[in-house]
Amino acid sequence: MKITRMRMVKILLSACLTLAFIAPHAAAAVLKDGGRTYLVDRTGERWDISQAVSIGFDPDHFEFGIGRHAFNPLDDTDWEPDEKQSGSGMRVIGVAGNGDAHAYSVDKLRYHETANTFLGSDAIVAGY
Repeated sequence: MKITRMRMVKILLSACLTLAFIAPHAAAAVLKDGGRTYLVDRTGERWDISQAVSIGFDPDHFEFGIGRHAFNPLDDTDWEPDEKQSGSGMRVIGVAGNGDAHAYSVDKLRYHETANTFLGSDAIVAGY
C-alpha cells in the first residue's frame, strides 16, 4: 500500500497533537511534606525529588511513575547459548571486560529492559 505525502503529513500531525494533549495529563502526583517534595507513583510509593526542585526543576512536569518493580530484569538463568538463533541478522548489545564478554539479544531485552549478570567477578546490569 502506497502512502501519499499528504496522508503521511496527516498521520504525523495527528500523532503530534495526540502527544501534545496526553503529555500534560501524564504528570505524577506531587506531595509536599515537611519541606521535602515527593512524586507518588502509581503504586503509591513516594520518590524524594527535593534536590531536583531545589535546583529549579518543576515537579509538575515530571512524568507519572510506573513503580520500582514495573520491569522484571533478566538474569543468568534466562540466557543460554543458542547457536540456532545467533544468525548474522540478530541485533545484540555487547559488553566486554574482566576477561569476559556477553552479547544480549535486543529481542529478548525489549520486554525486560535490563539484564543482571557478571563480567568476570564484577556484577553488572545491561540496559536497553
